[in-house]
Amino acid sequence: MTNNLIEKLAYDPTFDCVQCGFCLPSCPTYLTMKEEKHSPRGRINLVKYAVEGKAELKDLEEAIDLCLGCRQCETVCPTNVQYGDIYESAVEVLREKRNKKLDTQIMSVFLERQYMIDAMYKGLKLYHTSFVSGILSKTNALKLLPERLSNMAMILPPVQKDKRPYQTPFRTKKTTIGFFRGCMMDSFFSHINDLAIKILEAHNIQVVEIKQQTCCGALQHHAGEMDKARKLAKLNIEALEKYDVDYYVNAIGGCGASLIEYDHLLRNEAEWKARAEQFVDKVRDISVILEDIDLNLEHPINIQATYQPSCHLQNVQHVFNEPEKVINQIKGLTYKVLPEKDICCGSAGIYNIVNYDASMEILNRKMSHVKEIEPQLIITSNPGCHLQMLLGVKNEGLEDKIQVKHIVEVVAEACGIE
Repeated sequence: MTNNLIEKLAYDPTFDCVQCGFCLPSCPTYLTMKEEKHSPRGRINLVKYAVEGKAELKDLEEAIDLCLGCRQCETVCPTNVQYGDIYESAVEVLREKRNKKLDTQIMSVFLERQYMIDAMYKGLKLYHTSFVSGILSKTNALKLLPERLSNMAMILPPVQKDKRPYQTPFRTKKTTIGFFRGCMMDSFFSHINDLAIKILEAHNIQVVEIKQQTCCGALQHHAGEMDKARKLAKLNIEALEKYDVDYYVNAIGGCGASLIEYDHLLRNEAEWKARAEQFVDKVRDISVILEDIDLNLEHPINIQATYQPSCHLQNVQHVFNEPEKVINQIKGLTYKVLPEKDICCGSAGIYNIVNYDASMEILNRKMSHVKEIEPQLIITSNPGCHLQMLLGVKNEGLEDKIQVKHIVEVVAEACGIE
């Protein structure tokens, strides 16, 4: 047994897996790749074998790298195997072995610096001007990029942001929330954040926007950059806990999953553990708040719609029913359940960029189910899923037939909020 690895890899939890195979139909990589090493139990065995000296670390690399980290296997597991802990430990060990990967280094530099996020937002805004888009169209410049980047660039939506002052944090309403905007969300989909705030305020909820908030640390966490993830967690706890609010609300399935696991991330630091637990107790997805209030859904939306859940909204935040309950309240909307809706769409942070081919196989399977039910609208609850579904619609040539909208956009339309 390798003593060094037993201290770093989550070895003990691997024994909770009884190899029943109940996870197999829920694993997107197993469904598309049909190999045991790309299943949850296969990856668990590889981690166990690495500690026991029956496998080398290099034998873990492909299996762990191609895992989306969607954690659907946890949700369906009959023996409550904590796959997330096992996977997280493997990612961290492999990162140490290979040093840092360039893609996560670049992303971390952007996400951890507000001025770079602002610069990215301005760049996206410039990208969508008629002048720049015209030049790109005439020169076919996007085709010079790798397919994984050019395809993503072509489906990026126009960006817009309301200029809202940061509000003075004092209570004037019965319910007060601190709003978490997120990095990528506020660059690519800032209008969704703005609409979420307008919906809440229109329903007598006071919203406090907290300037000191920073990146949630999700990407760093998933890349095994645990020290950076813990640093960002502490910064956000310090920023948000200062304010007298009932909840910390976000409209981002992935970020919300990161926020709600701060207590797990800081579990070994006594001075932070209690603060993290109090913080986590207040984290809520926007759909949970929307389902709990009496929404003024007076404007019918006559459309056939389906819902693609965020994996981390379901499997980490354990928000399963609230989004669909909200959707089913909307007048005129006909809801169609998407076959295999709980299976990941293949986005998974930057997975669809660094593992493009694997991601596209998963997306193709997802789109085959979309075509089966023929919706006019796909509703999402996470920016990564949103972009992935836009890409899927584009790949199938269905842009004229299927819209993709965040649940906040659909609720805002039904409430007559612009």
